[in-house]
Amino acid sequence: MFLYLNYPSWIHPQIFPGVKFLGLIRWYGLMYVFAFVTAYFILKKVAKEGALDTPDQKVTEDDLFSCISCGILFLLLGARIFSTLIYDTSGIYWSKPWLIFWPFDSKGNFTGLAGMSYHGGFVGGLLGMIIWCKRHKRPIAKWIDAMVCAIPLGYTFGRLGNFLNGELYGRVTTMPWGMVFPAAERFSSNLPWVQDFANKIGMNITADKLVNLPRHPSQLYEAFFEGVVLWTIIWICRKHKKVDGSLGCLYTGGYGLARFFIEYFREPDADIGYRIAKDAAAPIYTNTSLLNFSTGQILCSLMVLGSIFVFIILNILSKNKKLKEN
Repeated sequence: MFLYLNYPSWIHPQIFPGVKFLGLIRWYGLMYVFAFVTAYFILKKVAKEGALDTPDQKVTEDDLFSCISCGILFLLLGARIFSTLIYDTSGIYWSKPWLIFWPFDSKGNFTGLAGMSYHGGFVGGLLGMIIWCKRHKRPIAKWIDAMVCAIPLGYTFGRLGNFLNGELYGRVTTMPWGMVFPAAERFSSNLPWVQDFANKIGMNITADKLVNLPRHPSQLYEAFFEGVVLWTIIWICRKHKKVDGSLGCLYTGGYGLARFFIEYFREPDADIGYRIAKDAAAPIYTNTSLLNFSTGQILCSLMVLGSIFVFIILNILSKNKKLKEN
């Protein structure tokens, strides 16, 4: 009995593999479209509930489209810039920054803008929201609360896109839902730990061969917990908030907390490894210590701490405002 799953052979990064021009269309890009469309319609529903109206201003569809378009633009900019300047270790983007948004390789082939960072998208999207609200004289905290009611469900599509691309897979595992991803690192079948691992999951291996071991489908973990679960919590809480901005804090802290723990199952980038490690030589394909922290975990920790700090400040300001009014 096999205690693992094989990655579906019919899934390809391209929607129409082998078809000229149409072969350039990838599932990941299409998932981004689904994400933005989903976010727009959820934001529209929240607006219809009156969450964005003020005594002297009514929200229009033009406002919603303008706001989300600005947010998307800054999100993409931030996601791309973070991915190239923080996660890329070659240094080429620091010496040639114009390549950050150059969608062709050295041979002139179209490659698109492969590589996006969630945390960069978070910073960029937040900055875009603030700029839009300032320019249109809208309450920043109220609009951010409305936007985070839409973001997690849209984010789910992004992680599904990663799964369809067969990327951002997790560490090796003996769990029965572990999946063999085609592009994952292979290990020598002569290694004792590989042989022991294969025996546990009923995998037949041949001597002197490279073995592709099952991995945690961490993209699906993220899609569920950082997407569906977090969206459900925020959606339930949206009509019970006491302070504007609290939903934004809930999203930031909730995402950071969920992602922090899921990072223990997700394999860090091979060229970066751990930013902080109990053992500098610790392998990245398996979790040897809870004290080995990835780049994502460090950034998520900052998200959690930042959300707590901002939530405290918002509550203090709200109490002071009430005292002045009384």
